[in-house]
Amino acid sequence: MRPRFFGASASIAALGLLASLVTGCGSSGSGDDRTTLRLVAAEYGSGRSTSSKAYWDKLTAAFTAAHPGKTVEVTLYPWADVDREVTRMVEEGNAPDVALMGAYSDFAAQGRLYPASEVLSVRAESNFLPPLTEAGSVRGTLYGLPFVASSRLLFYNKELFDEAGAQPPKTWSDLKAAAEALKAQGVPYPFALPLGPEEAHAEALIWELSNGGGYADDSGGYSIASEQNTRTFRWIRDNLVAPGLTGPVPPAELDRQDAFDAFLRGEVGMLNGYPSLLHEARAKGIEVGTLRMPVSDTLGNGQVPPSVGVADWMMAFKHEGNRELTSDFLEFVYEDEHLNEFAGRYHLLPSTVTATQTSKDAAADPSREQFLTALRGARLYPVSEPSWLQVSNIIKRNIGKAVAPSADPKAVLEDIARQAQEAARKK
Repeated sequence: MRPRFFGASASIAALGLLASLVTGCGSSGSGDDRTTLRLVAAEYGSGRSTSSKAYWDKLTAAFTAAHPGKTVEVTLYPWADVDREVTRMVEEGNAPDVALMGAYSDFAAQGRLYPASEVLSVRAESNFLPPLTEAGSVRGTLYGLPFVASSRLLFYNKELFDEAGAQPPKTWSDLKAAAEALKAQGVPYPFALPLGPEEAHAEALIWELSNGGGYADDSGGYSIASEQNTRTFRWIRDNLVAPGLTGPVPPAELDRQDAFDAFLRGEVGMLNGYPSLLHEARAKGIEVGTLRMPVSDTLGNGQVPPSVGVADWMMAFKHEGNRELTSDFLEFVYEDEHLNEFAGRYHLLPSTVTATQTSKDAAADPSREQFLTALRGARLYPVSEPSWLQVSNIIKRNIGKAVAPSADPKAVLEDIARQAQEAARKK
């Protein structure tokens, strides 16, 4: 997804891996004889041993072998920097041919991107999972090509649940009851609620969807201060935060990675997580149960809200004479073998129907199929809105205030909504 939901790159810069990583050589050329493609991508690794460089070195070498005379230059940036760096390149008139990052719609709105129909075959374009295609499309045209994705499930520590006599929750009231039992047993974080600025927009959306809300309405406009969302944060404030069921750190100050680290130390009873955290927990011997997010007790009988899905996006920038080379490269990238290799490397989910069907990880791990099932019916961020990058930052900085014991959730949400409207008007 993060991101942010995907990748951890804080230590990369110190390792000197973020200079231009050249995997081929040759002239960029002009006209229809372009021989070198420039790719700018986010770094998904956390050090030399996990850097994405190894993957791109292998893939681009294979691409060159399959396309003699064609080469690819790859530049990696941390997730914290990649969106800004690509924006800078575009503003300087030096956009890459292909970028892999967290947002695409601003560039699509500027008319700088090829639609998928001009750089992918019909088979490849129709192969993306439907929720990802919807999120990658602007007015019915696909511009953001989903690369890897993830969905969220509720994780619970089975050992802590057994010791507390708690039951896996299906509703919010069940979740509160389990958190109370965990607190009575001395668990530091009965329910870890990371609404700090690292990735608060993800945690908030999980809760909003479980009560029939969300960030956008059916018309595509922002609905951040809806009545459903207001009720959601009021319930969290009164039933989890005020009774001390979210742990010693106020939710507005608890970042996702800190919550995950606490879970891996065995200090968290429940939290919302994604596949890579499950992999890490199992490696540490933690027995983890996974569930769909419990739903509000006020939802109608049998109503199943969507899970949260997150994707990262490939996009193809228009340059004179680069369409054929760009098309060849993207077709190569989205072959099942290559997509599954990257997804497996970082314990994420591939973005296409055929890759999910052929994934060895999915076949060997039933819980991975649970994530895939959630992704197939997931709701993603409103990434097709050009202002989303700015709006998501507004949400990250402010949404945690809505659950403070003395807060007025409605007032907090209305202030966020006002800032979101201003950001949308500027776009």
